[in-house]
Amino acid sequence: MKKFFLFLFLLGTFGASAQTMSSEEQAAAIQQLTEEVNALKAKESAWDKVIKALPKISGYVMARYTYNGDESTFRLRRVRLTFSGDIAPKLDYKLQAELSSFKLLDAYFNYKPFEQFKVKVGQFKVPFSIENTEYSPTKIILIDHPMGMQRLMGFDEKIGDATQKNTGRELGINFHGSVLNKALSYDLGVFNGAGLNTTDNNKSKDVVGRLIFAPVKGLRISGSYYWGEFSKEFYARERWTVGAVYDNGPLIVRSEYIAGTTGFEDAEIDSDGWYALAGWRFCDGKWSVAARYDTFSENTDVEDLDQTNYTAGVAWKPLKHFRLQLNYQHEDRGAKGHRNCVMVQATASF
Repeated sequence: MKKFFLFLFLLGTFGASAQTMSSEEQAAAIQQLTEEVNALKAKESAWDKVIKALPKISGYVMARYTYNGDESTFRLRRVRLTFSGDIAPKLDYKLQAELSSFKLLDAYFNYKPFEQFKVKVGQFKVPFSIENTEYSPTKIILIDHPMGMQRLMGFDEKIGDATQKNTGRELGINFHGSVLNKALSYDLGVFNGAGLNTTDNNKSKDVVGRLIFAPVKGLRISGSYYWGEFSKEFYARERWTVGAVYDNGPLIVRSEYIAGTTGFEDAEIDSDGWYALAGWRFCDGKWSVAARYDTFSENTDVEDLDQTNYTAGVAWKPLKHFRLQLNYQHEDRGAKGHRNCVMVQATASF
């Protein structure tokens, strides 16, 4: 568009003076004008290539206040910085770091020769469940992920003597794509299973598979399976989940069931849980309300370890890149009794 207006301006200037020129002078002026326009096009084209090659820089800051009877504190929940871009028409990349307590989260490239077959290599979100990959911290309608996801997919996961806090990410390779006009998508990944930025601590590799069926707009039905062995003791780490989400327009309804077997030094325990969430967006998406029932059994053989959370929340987005969230959560912690929790979170992104 800029080149078009520039051309009109030069053409108008030439037209105003053309009446006093001879035919030879007019031909020379037209030649000069053409050369100048072509030179400007070449400069702009070269600059466009430079701009396109630069990475896209984005990020966000999440500040939270929590009160639950045991603590009353402010904290920087997340401080993320992301670089992403295209290396070639069918090859992109992403680098993302957590700056509040520095750790490299995402570092991968994604080769996309066909819609039906793509390859992602590096460190990234494990393609397990809907919640882990489809609802990032800036997108989830409530402040925290459900307990099952936190305790069985590396957010706050106990395996043997270790506690995994890898934000649902691992280092490995994932083959993925979609068929039937994107109605069916798949993932098949192989990972170290040892945590963020870590070489494998045994000779076993973790394997994950997922299918997502999307028959109509907004509706996705998912099933995932994860098998792995952790640490030099080869502790079992097996998980599976099924779930569905309808997210279209103002309405969001989401539910998943997750279960797993986790190895320890002298035993294996079975865990399971499920959640159901319903939310509504209004005022052109500036406001949203949601409620969630979330229950989790750390050990299905010990009822005293069961916990059920009832969460209600409201979110307000007065600006495009700023959101405020307020959550109230009642926790039924079995033998540990009941607890009320209030969380306020502010997110600013760029």
